[in-house]
Amino acid sequence: MKIFRRLLFWLVFTPLLIFILVQAYFFTQICWWINHNPSSTSFMRHQLEVLQEKNPNVKLQQKWVPYARISNNLKRAVIASEDDTFSEHDGVDWDAMEKAYQKNLKKGKVVSGGSTITQQLAKNLFLSGERSYVRKGEELIITYMLEMCMDKERILEIYLNVVEWGVGIFGAEAASQHYYGISAAALGPAQAARLAVMLPKPRFFDKNTGSAYLQRRTEIIVRRMNAAELP
Repeated sequence: MKIFRRLLFWLVFTPLLIFILVQAYFFTQICWWINHNPSSTSFMRHQLEVLQEKNPNVKLQQKWVPYARISNNLKRAVIASEDDTFSEHDGVDWDAMEKAYQKNLKKGKVVSGGSTITQQLAKNLFLSGERSYVRKGEELIITYMLEMCMDKERILEIYLNVVEWGVGIFGAEAASQHYYGISAAALGPAQAARLAVMLPKPRFFDKNTGSAYLQRRTEIIVRRMNAAELP
């Protein structure tokens, strides 16, 4: 009986200890990134591995630029397209999560996450691209860590510098140079809106820049941008 109780203790204690240590690691990293810029993310490293399977010499395109050197047009466009309540919520838009949950129930699988900008950043920084409720739970924990440690401006700054914008293209500066041959600071409203619309499927739109949907959605985001509240 004693052996059974000891075994049960370790079966419960060991996973719990691992979970706590993993969360402590995430929290420590986030605290460091308050004043230091991430050199890469989990998602970037994964994409690099995928690309290097075909070309071992390939490198990602990414250049960090501070918040002030990213066009307000792009900031407004991304908020309008991806998360129009970004400046108001605490990291999670529960209404959007509920809609995504109902959609997933109808489809019988996880097809939508209802993620905010903060949640997308949490996923990019630490997690895989796998869609599951376990991963979603971890994403929520990291999201609240980010919101607790950082202000909205810093969250948006990191997001705009690490988000994927095409095959091997990460961050606003690399995207601006790749698609328009200009800096992220020089983006006009229509250019910024087009980049924002690409975010849900960046690799697809990188190869389909003439998409009719891309053009229609860009026009909608241009009209919405002025109402987007910057942090």
